[in-house]
Amino acid sequence: MSARKVSIAAADGHRLTAWRADPAGAPKAGVVVLHAVYGLTPHIGDVCSAWAQAGYTAIAPALFDRISPDIIFAYDNPGAGSRAYASLSKVQIFADIAACAAATDVPGRVVISGFCTGGTWAWQAAAAIPFAAQVNFYGSAVPALNDLDPLCPTIFHYGDTDHVVSLAEVHAIAARHPVAQTHIYPGAGHAFLNPDQGNFDPIAAELAWERSLAFLDAHLSGR
Repeated sequence: MSARKVSIAAADGHRLTAWRADPAGAPKAGVVVLHAVYGLTPHIGDVCSAWAQAGYTAIAPALFDRISPDIIFAYDNPGAGSRAYASLSKVQIFADIAACAAATDVPGRVVISGFCTGGTWAWQAAAAIPFAAQVNFYGSAVPALNDLDPLCPTIFHYGDTDHVVSLAEVHAIAARHPVAQTHIYPGAGHAFLNPDQGNFDPIAAELAWERSLAFLDAHLSGR
């Protein structure tokens, strides 16, 4: 169930690297995991492995492969990653998402998920592509895109001390999207799920993960 690197072809001919992890038995669903501004880090591979452990086929595309292969930025250099993301078009990112969704080989049961800027793109994809559900971890620009409406059940996770998304902005997300589950974690900052970053909060991370699995169990059971 450990994640491994694979190569996936997008519809426009671009080939990208991705982390992939598969469960021991038949998957409950597929999950496309979008990385934060740092690229396809080992942490994202660990996330895919955790999804597989929970019974899902998880694939995380290296979106920066559109720029150059194997781009990973240090955790103390988020600006470089933000600029890399900004150089990519929606058409390119959506093509890579679609390729990974198809590669899960679980038609009609694919979840979109993402972290930070990856969460922003998961939010945009969920408003344009018919995914089965969305699991969004501290999507950084969701407040600026709050007028979008997801086409699928959605769960958000934010810390109340997130330095990227203010608590007032999280409340605005919850108010605009009352059907979505919006969870706020006391004392947790941005990137609280990542043990490789300084804001890692194991209690919040475990609770967010448990809530995400319960959410998917509830919303995928009838599909």
